[in-house]
Amino acid sequence: MIDEIEGSHAAPVKSTSAEGFDLRDFRGALGAFATGVTIVTARGRDGGLYGMTANSFTSVSLNPPLVLWSASLYADSLAAFQEGAHFVVNILAHDQIELSNKFAHKHENKFAEVDHLIPECGAPVLIGAAAHFECRNEYRHYGGDHIIFIGHVERYAYTNKPTLLFCRGKYMRGEPLLPP
Repeated sequence: MIDEIEGSHAAPVKSTSAEGFDLRDFRGALGAFATGVTIVTARGRDGGLYGMTANSFTSVSLNPPLVLWSASLYADSLAAFQEGAHFVVNILAHDQIELSNKFAHKHENKFAEVDHLIPECGAPVLIGAAAHFECRNEYRHYGGDHIIFIGHVERYAYTNKPTLLFCRGKYMRGEPLLPP
């Protein structure tokens, strides 16, 4: 009976310490976990606006209100996030795929033709997002090839718009499976 049930228990187990460890295959396994899509924004020391698409966002604590996200150590705009006092996590709505793609790639001015406003914290809030969190940049931790940012949420807002999800290399629309 158990052999008939499909699941990871029946799939080949692979080692990350074995010779020939396949990073692409490992990334594919990680991709089985659906994540929300965000654009994290900041104002750099130079006064410029910076942003990058990230799906590493999660809550950490309700009291105090803390959230985290991580960025590659090789990201072009990393310095703006490391030096900035604040950042904003913009949770994208299902209809913001083009915005996600724009901020996932290198552009001269990512904010050109992007509707946004600048709240008290100075980091951009993207118009049309499903939610946003204005955060004070509290802690940074290094982990492998990424830096983990922990922010203290100072202000936030949210809507009931369906969110943009990413799973198995594809965008998806986040909506309830069961009625309320």
